[in-house]
Amino acid sequence: MLSRVIRPFIALELALAVASCGRGQTAEAADTTSPATSADSTTPEPRSNVSLPVAAEEVRDGDLVLSVTTTGQVRSDAEATLRAELAGTIETVLVRPGDGVRHGQPLVQLDPRPFDLAVREAEAAVKEAELRFLEEIVPESLASGKGPTPARRSSAHTKAGVPAAAVRLEKAKLDRERATIVAPFDGVVDRLAVARGERVSAGQEVTKVVSLTDLRIEASVLEHDLPLIKVGGQALVSTAADRTRQSVGRVVAVLPLVDSTTRAGRAYVRVPGNNALRPGMYADVRLEANRLTGRRLVPARAVIERDGRPLVFVVKGGRAQWTYINPGRSNGVDTEVLPDSATGQIPVNPGDEVIVEGHLTLTHDAPVRVAARREPGTGNGEPKRP
Repeated sequence: MLSRVIRPFIALELALAVASCGRGQTAEAADTTSPATSADSTTPEPRSNVSLPVAAEEVRDGDLVLSVTTTGQVRSDAEATLRAELAGTIETVLVRPGDGVRHGQPLVQLDPRPFDLAVREAEAAVKEAELRFLEEIVPESLASGKGPTPARRSSAHTKAGVPAAAVRLEKAKLDRERATIVAPFDGVVDRLAVARGERVSAGQEVTKVVSLTDLRIEASVLEHDLPLIKVGGQALVSTAADRTRQSVGRVVAVLPLVDSTTRAGRAYVRVPGNNALRPGMYADVRLEANRLTGRRLVPARAVIERDGRPLVFVVKGGRAQWTYINPGRSNGVDTEVLPDSATGQIPVNPGDEVIVEGHLTLTHDAPVRVAARREPGTGNGEPKRP
């Protein structure tokens, strides 16, 4: 009975001894800690200034070449729907849709026999008229012993019907030529509307030929951009069929009328044909516009907004200093900087480095390191070569 009472007290004493031993070791360990270490554990380390790598480009004075990006429909300068000029029966079809043809090449031939007969009939009529003319003037010449006067000869010639017969012969020969429908220019057969043995009437459609060599684009230009487009300006044309291939054309006309609904005018662009362009396609067109000379230019990629105000980050002393600007026109590569409305001064100077990459999340006066410098005016992200 006594042993059962003493055992719990012994266990309690052992537990207290172990606890006191642990506290002693902890205290000894604490005593061995140096003052410097203790101070370090309570004092935060100073934060290091980490310079963020960025890409920069220099501000410059130069010409701002404006361009207008729009769309337009490709059309052919030579697109002909050929019709039968005479009634007849199709004897031969010499081409198929998609065939390339040359100027003057026969495409479709009507049965030539009726036209041959018409020519022979007209030739016979000319001979008859010439005989009547001779019958008119020869007896008179024999009786008088001298030839007819020019006036008398012309009168007898007309009275005999020689000129009229000659005209009918020419018309018959022309009809025989028209019985063969030929290509009016170099091109491609787009459509064939007849078949061999078919009877056609005058004016009926036979085929359609389209030239793929000389193309034009009717580009829509908004009214406020029309004054910028000049005849002779360059135009870069691309299509959804092949974005990698661009055709270089020229503005040949700026039409005078502006659509009252769309508020847009039209510019005609002449462009050489290639395998990517087809009449009827819609194409993306970049039209060269005015050249604004002597402008202060910053890269368009450098301009961002903070609190609704445009600014650029200028690198000064290894820091990114944001500078509010008054932007003018932009061509997508360069942006014009206008004088401040209050001071009349332009806040950036030629030679200043403005950040074009790595600046979207920067704060004012952030430490930066220019890791790459871009060629001014390229906008293609290519590093500047030393």
